[in-house]
Amino acid sequence: MTTLPETGYTPTPEDLAEIERWFAAYDALSAARDVEGMADMAVFPLNLVSDDAAGTGASAQWDREQFVATMTQVMGQGGEALSFTSERTPVFLSPAMAVVFTDSVMTAGGATQRLRYADVLIRREGGWAFQTMVQSGWGENLR
Repeated sequence: MTTLPETGYTPTPEDLAEIERWFAAYDALSAARDVEGMADMAVFPLNLVSDDAAGTGASAQWDREQFVATMTQVMGQGGEALSFTSERTPVFLSPAMAVVFTDSVMTAGGATQRLRYADVLIRREGGWAFQTMVQSGWGENLR
């Protein structure tokens, strides 16, 4: 088990279960390539933090339209099965804010790709939503 840093808030078992359910729903939408459904789980403008191939940091804010257009292109319209296996470490900053670190394996058409990323989630009326995505390699898409 990972030792988590002290943030002043200790999540309850229900807090942790809510985050797990949220990501299970998001992963299911991703596997189905339901980009509109994925967008429904975000707060816009969405913050993105990344780097480019040269190792230069980049950031941007996307509106829903840009998120849908980019993720549709990235996710593709392919018919091959898409699945995710993920290990997540949520760090709660408060009852309404969590940074979730993810190590994931994405499998599509028999090929696998390892991913490491972080999301900042906020709790709003109706549940959790992601507000910031942090992942390397997207820098060219943020300019």
